[in-house]
Amino acid sequence: MEQVKRILLIVIGSVSLGLGVLGIVLPLIPTTPFLLLTAACYVRSSDRLYNWLMTNKWFGTYIQNYKAGRGIPFKAKISMLVMIWGSFLFSAFYIAPNWFMKFGFIFGGCFFTVVIFLSKTYKPDKEEA
Repeated sequence: MEQVKRILLIVIGSVSLGLGVLGIVLPLIPTTPFLLLTAACYVRSSDRLYNWLMTNKWFGTYIQNYKAGRGIPFKAKISMLVMIWGSFLFSAFYIAPNWFMKFGFIFGGCFFTVVIFLSKTYKPDKEEA
């Protein structure tokens, strides 16, 4: 039974990792929660996968900084805002069939902008940079 639990956690963690990677490109999919779920699944199932994730050059420092309460890097915040506003404005003006949906996209962009601005910004120390 322990082996089944381990395999299930690896599968869930891997699917979560895939969704987190998609979230980097697609603004409506949140990256951080999926990466944190991946770390939680891997730490309970596979030391090798957890160590790979935490030392990964794309995800490792991002997860470590967020888990330590240091926040999200400024460049990541800017790229998130550019992707959110680009896709939301495109959707509002070229895809949404009515004013209600257009307003929904604009409101969603404003909401996520506030959430991103209110989240802590990670500033590396001089010795880390």
